[in-house]
Amino acid sequence: MGMVGGGIDAFIGAVHRKAAALDQEIELVCGAFSSDPEKSKKTGEALYLQSDRVYSSWEEMITKEGQLPAGERMDFISIVTPNHLHFGPAKMALEHGFHVIADKPMCFSLSEAIELKQLVGKTGLLFGLTHTYSGYPMIKEARQWVKEGKLGAIRKIYVEYPQGWLSENIEAEGQKQAAWRTDPSRSGKSGCMGDIGTHAAHLAEYVAGANINKICADLNKVVDGRALDDDGAVFLRFGNGASGVLIATQVAAGEENNLKLRIYGEKGGLEWNHTDPNSLQVKWVDKPKDILRAGVNNAYLSEAARMNARLPSGHPEGYLEAFANIYRNFAFDIRAKMDSKTIDYNIYDYPGVDDGVMGMKFIDKVVESSEKGNQWVEI
Repeated sequence: MGMVGGGIDAFIGAVHRKAAALDQEIELVCGAFSSDPEKSKKTGEALYLQSDRVYSSWEEMITKEGQLPAGERMDFISIVTPNHLHFGPAKMALEHGFHVIADKPMCFSLSEAIELKQLVGKTGLLFGLTHTYSGYPMIKEARQWVKEGKLGAIRKIYVEYPQGWLSENIEAEGQKQAAWRTDPSRSGKSGCMGDIGTHAAHLAEYVAGANINKICADLNKVVDGRALDDDGAVFLRFGNGASGVLIATQVAAGEENNLKLRIYGEKGGLEWNHTDPNSLQVKWVDKPKDILRAGVNNAYLSEAARMNARLPSGHPEGYLEAFANIYRNFAFDIRAKMDSKTIDYNIYDYPGVDDGVMGMKFIDKVVESSEKGNQWVEI
């Protein structure tokens, strides 16, 4: 793996590196960690990389890595920059024969996302997207329940993602993470919905096995002086006929990352909460609820859930392990492609380029709906 972004003072870059390293399937061999060449150099030193494989720019990294023999150069790049810097390195990497995995949302704009999808189709290369929450074993279990029809036809889907870290105007005080996320020139046309609303939307679509195809949205700028939305709610219509509601806010003071999904069918419902990710509640019409637990030894779970767990039941697995599942499964896919084989995507899946395009469409239409006075719009 080569990394774009993720300098020594960056939050998410370090998370990506830990997740990628967890299963020992991926080795970080090079990087262009900052637009500041000196900072990139210091990051490389801190990570014990060869000095000649720590680059001053992503353009230099992709060009020089492409000149190395096949057995020595990087196999893919990981892009962990702010949104406006996703497209350039992704496009160049694909054009030079490298697979790509990127943080979400996929790009700065829908047009960029569509261009990348076309390039992925043209090159046949792989593109992964780190919608982390789809990596949890019990989310994969929930997806299997829906896929197998255990709940009957799906009727209602509720997903909420409350945070409180932007309850005050901390971007005005120079807080780095807040500064770029609330800046339209770096984040894009949406703040909260682009940052965490896309996570919630992807989670709902992933478990439901159906895309959101119609929305009615209301976006708010709660904190004075903020340039982008920090709060919002969206009515949802899904391709499978289900309806639902998505709530995303970053001004719910006191909340951390309290992501929750509830999905209801004719026969029962499922509930998953990020604060207890190893549990999945199953609710029935005519009997008390069941609680399923993550664990490689729990034979009652689907193969998809068990193969994306690492430990026996009772040993907590969390955010890093879910993140690592995306990197591990992406690595399995690269390895299979090298050997002209295929992986079982029902078990070793990961979000891809189509999910990225859907995320950008979601952002576009949420903003459009809100600007039109909360009108229903089709995706």
